[in-house]
Amino acid sequence: MKSPFSDKILFLKITKLDPEAYGQFYDLYIEKIYRFIFFKVNSTTDAQDLTSETFLKLWQCLKEGKEIKNLNSFVYTIARNLVIDFYRRNARREQETIDQEELNKIPDETDFLQKQDVDAQLQGVLGGLDKLKDEYREVIVLRFLNELSISEISGVLGKSGGSVRVLLHRAMKTLKESINEQ
Repeated sequence: MKSPFSDKILFLKITKLDPEAYGQFYDLYIEKIYRFIFFKVNSTTDAQDLTSETFLKLWQCLKEGKEIKNLNSFVYTIARNLVIDFYRRNARREQETIDQEELNKIPDETDFLQKQDVDAQLQGVLGGLDKLKDEYREVIVLRFLNELSISEISGVLGKSGGSVRVLLHRAMKTLKESINEQ
């Protein structure tokens, strides 16, 4: 189990521009940030580029001495803003199909019928997510895929904790309805 003190020590080392601590932070967050961005842009190459840019921008902010209260929320905020800038630059091009091999990392030992059932459920959820408003999709990805707390999500979205809870509730209700319609 991870200690909150180890997180604070890592955060302090990062703010002192310790490259080794930054490397540890990078290793801890690279997959989470990539997944967060990937679900927004649905393109492997764009997600990789934006993920790299996120960590570069974070390092630049640290070097400039920008005040950061919550590093976890801050890195997601950077990623979110880069995705927004990406869509502004590219004027919302047609979304590419999601690479199923990346999303379906199901263990080999599952039998064929179980895999088909999981695939069908995954397709239902992905289809439901595609039908959601962007803010609903975003709050679901942050909460359940990236496992952020309500307070961390409120920091990323710039909303109060109560607003995030309401938004998450509405998003889940809409997703459930969407999946049941299929």
